Amino acid sequence: MEAILIDAFEFCRLAEVREGEFAVADLPRLAAEAVNAKGTVRWSLTGGRHALGHPQLALAVTGTVQLMCQRCLTPYAFELDAESVLVLAQDDAGADELEASLDDESLEVIAGSRQFNLADLVEDEALLALPVSPRHDVCPEQSGKAAGAVDLDKAPSPFGVLKDWKR
Repeated sequence: MEAILIDAFEFCRLAEVREGEFAVADLPRLAAEAVNAKGTVRWSLTGGRHALGHPQLALAVTGTVQLMCQRCLTPYAFELDAESVLVLAQDDAGADELEASLDDESLEVIAGSRQFNLADLVEDEALLALPVSPRHDVCPEQSGKAAGAVDLDKAPSPFGVLKDWKR
């Protein structure tokens, strides 16, 4: 994948808008979290100014990533839908100071640059949108039990066995 580089400060000053799409396979850290590299991530980036005059980027990321359900251990399509507002600082030290002065949990302050890689920004946002423990809302019925799985409805209670053993 070819990097998409922008001058983040100029992008904000001119209030530019860019949109695009990446294949999950082109985002290596995201692909490592997925079951397979199928799917796409669509993004939209809008430059502008924060109410206090600081440059800011509004990023929206949508798409589909194949994840492994931690409950039933089958793949499922997770729908990405994330939006964030990123206020730009000149460097990391300035970002820390600016974040403390803004004191707004809905904003994230990052260090901008004249060679800002949009692919990295989109991948970061997609990774942050992934669930910590991916699961279906309702797991599909499995045709057979997994090897070694215990059928809790038919297995005797360990306490019942101990109760009988005591007699």
